[in-house]
Amino acid sequence: MKNSNDPITEEIIQNSLQAAADEMFAAMRKTAMSSIIYEVLDMGTGITDAEGRIASSGAGIPAFIGVLDKSVQVILKKFATKDIRPGDVFITNDPYYGGVTHLNDLVLAMPVFAEGRLIAWTANIAHNSDVGGMAPGSLSGEATEIFQEGLRLPAVKLVSEGRTIQSVMDIITVNSRMPDFLLGDVWAAIASVRVGAKRLEELAAKYGVDTFVRAMDGFMSFGEKAALAELKQLPKGTFELDEEQDDGRIFNVKVTITDDEFIVDLRDNPDQDAGPTNTSRDGTMVCAQMVFKSLTGYESPANDGSFRPLKVLTREGSIFHAKEPSAIGFYFETEVRVYDLIWRCLAPHVPERLPAGHFSSIAGTFIGGIHPDTGRQYTIIEPQIGGWGAWEGRDGNPCIFSGFHGETYNTPAEISESRNGLIVDRMELNTEPGGEGQFTGGRGLRLEYRIRTDNGFLTAGYTRSRIKPWSLEGGEEGSGNYVEVIRTDGEVEKYAFVSGLTVNKDDVIRVVTASGGGFGDPRKRDKEAVLRDVRNGLLSAERAADIYGVNI
Repeated sequence: MKNSNDPITEEIIQNSLQAAADEMFAAMRKTAMSSIIYEVLDMGTGITDAEGRIASSGAGIPAFIGVLDKSVQVILKKFATKDIRPGDVFITNDPYYGGVTHLNDLVLAMPVFAEGRLIAWTANIAHNSDVGGMAPGSLSGEATEIFQEGLRLPAVKLVSEGRTIQSVMDIITVNSRMPDFLLGDVWAAIASVRVGAKRLEELAAKYGVDTFVRAMDGFMSFGEKAALAELKQLPKGTFELDEEQDDGRIFNVKVTITDDEFIVDLRDNPDQDAGPTNTSRDGTMVCAQMVFKSLTGYESPANDGSFRPLKVLTREGSIFHAKEPSAIGFYFETEVRVYDLIWRCLAPHVPERLPAGHFSSIAGTFIGGIHPDTGRQYTIIEPQIGGWGAWEGRDGNPCIFSGFHGETYNTPAEISESRNGLIVDRMELNTEPGGEGQFTGGRGLRLEYRIRTDNGFLTAGYTRSRIKPWSLEGGEEGSGNYVEVIRTDGEVEKYAFVSGLTVNKDDVIRVVTASGGGFGDPRKRDKEAVLRDVRNGLLSAERAADIYGVNI
């Protein structure tokens, strides 16, 4: 069967690549130390070809699909061919040197060889609980340069021909406040890329190197053709949107769609921030890739060919294309703004594919301190779930992750309570007004953590707090994202961004995420649906009368 030109064989190889990426994902999930990885699944796995072009990806965060190829390409540029050998594993986390996101996200990549030839790479990425820096958890809203955000790993070799470079591993772990967790998570990542490499070596041995390489190239070409076919179905022209942000800045996007190109122009945007809410050029590209893929074949696998019609224009020195050494820790809130900006710009023109606005925040919540039972440092890292927007014929989904964060899960209360020094008092739907329409936005979340020891901390960064999730066709906008701290004396403090806030025993941290935007005139909503919402406690009788005209 070696070196076959049989298209069925090539299809089998492509499906085997997907299976290998999924196996890599499973290996990492089952062996990681941190709940942010094994419970939330804040990670991603993938396979690239020898040139670093994405060929297949496993489950995990959609935003991570487009990260791994960019990281591998930086490694290829940095290292000479003779310095990339079988058994090597590389690591990077620096957004200015191949890391793409922020320093907490470690990318590991392993070259795959067959018959003495580099044929592919296996790679993964995951959020690690602490990589050093000025604050526990490595994220601080007070950071003004990347040096304050943790250890920088600029695409370096961690394993050489199967042997761990212990000095590099020691540097990584000694910089962490949670070294055992970090070490365990790094070894889980190494196991993941090794499992993937083994599967690819077996595929190349079974079908032949030439057939293996041709299968990857062929499926990328198919991805391009599929994207172009879908692109022809989209409305043509240039569409533009200006949108005010919570802090008063105006973000702008122009999207030009032709039969063979999808151009996203983000050049007319504010200069990079003095704080940590900047993102890299590659990170901005990932946001555009996600929206583009949603519009041009979300059901088919993503590979390099899928994104060839996409062009992204940015201005270096802007918030969407930061220059070194800008801080970048809260990149995710800026990237989700890019994602939502493009989405909102196009939603009125393709309403059958894009619903009204969702809560559109990672709502990253970082709580830490000394565990009262073990005496060890803990840091809970919890992205939050929220409401999605409605569209014609359907209410929005309640309490799922943002489109940017995707296939992830909330941490079970039992895990949070056992692994971290707090108690989960409450988790329920947010029933604040917002998102009403003929079809209603999905409900957000109300979640309460109670602290068990003094001198803990809270760091959080939420957007869509003042500027609410947008509606369509006359619906009501959604509610807002915020976090409250309820002190033992009853005082309530409300925040959207807060960094290193001291919390003490029996203080309650209440997370509130937004409901999505509504679709259509609320007065056209089915009366039985309104009555059902009132019976279920999702809508007050007063609101039913005021917004829907239904008297209970």
